[in-house]
Amino acid sequence: MTLLQPSLCKPHPFSPLNCSPKTPPPPTLIRTLASFSQKHKPYHQMIQVKKQWTRCHTALETKGGIVSVDEKEGEHEEDHTVVIGPSGQEELRADRVVVDYDWTEEWYPLYLTQNVPDDAPVGLTVFDNQVVLYRDGEGKLRCYKDRCPHRLAKLSEGQLIDGRLECLYHGWQFEGEGKCAKIPQLPANAKIPQSACVKPYEVRDSQGVVWIWMSQKTPPNLSKLPWFESFTKPDFEDDSTTHELPYDHSILLENLMDPAHIPISHDRTDWSAQREDAQPLLFNVTERTDRGFAGYWGKEKDQSTTNFVRFDAPCVLQNSKEVVDKNGEKHCFAGLFLCRPCGQGKTMLIARFGGTKKYPLAKLLPKWYFHLNASKVLDEDMGFLSAQNEVLMKEKVPTNELYLNLRSLDTWVAEYRKWVDKVGHGMPYHFGHTTISLPKQPAVVEHAPAGLFAAISASLPAKGGTGNMHAPDFTNRYFRHVIHCKGCRNVVKAFQTWNKALLGMALALTALAILVSGRQWKALLLVAASLCLAGVYGCSTVIAMNTTTFIRPHRRL
Repeated sequence: MTLLQPSLCKPHPFSPLNCSPKTPPPPTLIRTLASFSQKHKPYHQMIQVKKQWTRCHTALETKGGIVSVDEKEGEHEEDHTVVIGPSGQEELRADRVVVDYDWTEEWYPLYLTQNVPDDAPVGLTVFDNQVVLYRDGEGKLRCYKDRCPHRLAKLSEGQLIDGRLECLYHGWQFEGEGKCAKIPQLPANAKIPQSACVKPYEVRDSQGVVWIWMSQKTPPNLSKLPWFESFTKPDFEDDSTTHELPYDHSILLENLMDPAHIPISHDRTDWSAQREDAQPLLFNVTERTDRGFAGYWGKEKDQSTTNFVRFDAPCVLQNSKEVVDKNGEKHCFAGLFLCRPCGQGKTMLIARFGGTKKYPLAKLLPKWYFHLNASKVLDEDMGFLSAQNEVLMKEKVPTNELYLNLRSLDTWVAEYRKWVDKVGHGMPYHFGHTTISLPKQPAVVEHAPAGLFAAISASLPAKGGTGNMHAPDFTNRYFRHVIHCKGCRNVVKAFQTWNKALLGMALALTALAILVSGRQWKALLLVAASLCLAGVYGCSTVIAMNTTTFIRPHRRL
């Protein structure tokens, strides 16, 4: 049990009295000070005062009586060597540092270029702004606001006719920079109104990713368009995947810049992850700017920091490492994470992994296997990250009131949230280290299922465990990844075709085995039918692996 009891404390900066070590301040004084502080202090400074006062009067009740925490000399000093505290003079003074920032004047990763379909539009979201992306008749990428000016129907639900984007409601067609080219219901001599157009967005295809400039007032700033040197190196090959995830993009970024969780959360899923390898890490921040931070990290037992991390506004995280093999050749490995905010509680991740060294085993495995493994890693994180999203929305306080950040594993997390403090005023919403601005829309919370019945439900894409694979259900891997990945879609379709063909052959061979009279023929046909059924099982397994969310077994089962 924790009690509030005065101990050795310093005078409150607004108090005309000194705090007695034995006599607590009178309640009237506390109320007066609190009222005065609320009028003259910003929120994050009030929180710091609250923290200092609480620590000042915290005591523990034990069997031997009440022991003041502050009676242990040096305990707070020891905490400061483990827990991440203020990192600059401004934070020590509780002054908020802000920089000019407008979230619309940034490039956001919209989609992998290779996955943009040639025959259909794609509906996407940046924060709460819905856009539609498609290729016109000449193959040029076009992007509009996802709203028909006629009756607000979503253009992403439409279709492409002769290179034009057609609204599925009344057939209005749009082309080029958003010009309305056809309204079927207009009389023959009537002109199309100039107001019958849609707002266009600037998009660029850069290094295999489609980027969108969200401002429709300010011309695109090409100097802000990200460029990744690792992906330009000779012999560099990468594999890219896309995933929709049910939590805020800031939570995803935290997770991706947290190497300490990998041995525990992804034990034996990631080839290099083993829970026995969980250990303290070393961090070295080498750069802090208004647009992010950079530094190195490594394992404490190695006493080296060879892994490089860089975060760049608004949502780009790079991980890279250079190694020298036994032949003296230098090789580069890189992981690139592009985390587009899709509204509170929703994120789209474009993950790109590559390197200059090629492993023989990696060449033998199909690409869909690596996509499958990446999906499983994200599924393993889904439960506690969506729960974290829910807690942030419920508590409605900055992260320094909820997180216990340790120097040996949370350095990047603290750096990121402190960067958010600088620019959060220019975002639709944010969760910072000492500041917070809640979103207008509540979070969409989808916990990862666990247990026997959840496994049955998650194996069928429709909620409740009924329906077919194409019934919309965003708790299913099919909708999180497969519909956004042209390669995995083709794999699923191919195995579905083989599944039906092999099942038909198995039935035909079984029927022949019944009709023929010779024992040898019967045996041969039945063996062939069994092989076909084994193929059916294999195809079904591959389809399920690509479309079913990973289920973490429930401990009680």
